[in-house]
Amino acid sequence: MEITVQDLNRLDKEKYQLVDIRSKVEISHGAIPEAISVSADEIEGNTEIDFSKKIVICCSRGKNSLTTAQKLVEKGYDAVSLSGGYMAWLLDYFQEEKQGEKQKEVNKEVEQSIRKKFRKNIWCRFTKAINQYELVKEGDCIAVCISGGKDSMLMAKLFQELKLHNKFAFEVKFLVMDPGYSPANRTVIEENAKKLNIPIEIFESDIFESVYHVEKSPCYLCARMRRGHLYHYAKELGCNKIALGHHYDDVIETILMGMLYGAQVQTMMPKLHSTNFEGMELIRPLYLIREDDIKAWRDYNELHFIQCACKFTDTCTTCNNEENLSKRVEIKNLIRELKKTNPFVEANIFKSVENVNLDTVVAYKAAGVRHSFLDDYDKK
Repeated sequence: MEITVQDLNRLDKEKYQLVDIRSKVEISHGAIPEAISVSADEIEGNTEIDFSKKIVICCSRGKNSLTTAQKLVEKGYDAVSLSGGYMAWLLDYFQEEKQGEKQKEVNKEVEQSIRKKFRKNIWCRFTKAINQYELVKEGDCIAVCISGGKDSMLMAKLFQELKLHNKFAFEVKFLVMDPGYSPANRTVIEENAKKLNIPIEIFESDIFESVYHVEKSPCYLCARMRRGHLYHYAKELGCNKIALGHHYDDVIETILMGMLYGAQVQTMMPKLHSTNFEGMELIRPLYLIREDDIKAWRDYNELHFIQCACKFTDTCTTCNNEENLSKRVEIKNLIRELKKTNPFVEANIFKSVENVNLDTVVAYKAAGVRHSFLDDYDKK
């Protein structure tokens, strides 16, 4: 019922079809080339799949795919599960690269792509955010926080490029926090860092263990704890700023999430002062870069990353489980639908928090104090 990555590589590619049942969000962070993306319950009706071939089902870690393959076999199909899932394929991919000469040239090609092919959509938008929001200043020591995904890895490469064009002195440290990664997840992060010539510094914590059994909002608690640890360790290293890899799409999704689910108008700021760590700031240098351009950069350079390295995804609990789809995924789908009739909807959402007219707002907060239009209404 299962097939290993090594055995799959020995098969004639014309004799099998690879079907990836992970969510679109997971696949957006990394996928096996030529795999067909389809949810488990839509496999039989999918016209892209050639059922005369062996159907190889892939999920994140090879657990949900085993159940799906078994159901297909019971219905008479020739189906197997890819043992270890996408993670097993990714680790094997790294091993093959090590044995060849390709890895030596990857970093040069990645840096060249930033300077040329993606200069307009990535490099120029990165430097625009740096300048427009005054994110980097003389004398700064910035901890570039790397999670292992496409966004933070690109951010690290952009900071390396920025250092080559220094207009003033500043320092950069590439920081990875291991909150309890599995050995496989940590290996993926380390291998990608080697491939991209990013000199990462890893420090460990037990955050995953702390939130693993929390039933209500474990991801929110985990994120808060991780940020606190990053601030603390970065400050110990002499840094005055931490850089996170949130991009343009994260910003507009946050705006809509606040309105639709939080009943408030707010945004993800390009930079903020830490309230708990004096003298520390958080900056978001990818603030103006579109996620589709990050994906294009990744795919152009044939890079493969992981979406999330936490224990919840380790156990495949997010593979095509509708109950676990986050509100952010719902917002992504909403924006995608709105864009069909209004191609400017994303830019309009982004600009809406730059064009707030307080004369037409019923109430607002400033420095924690609530103000109402009635406060000065009779004075006008």
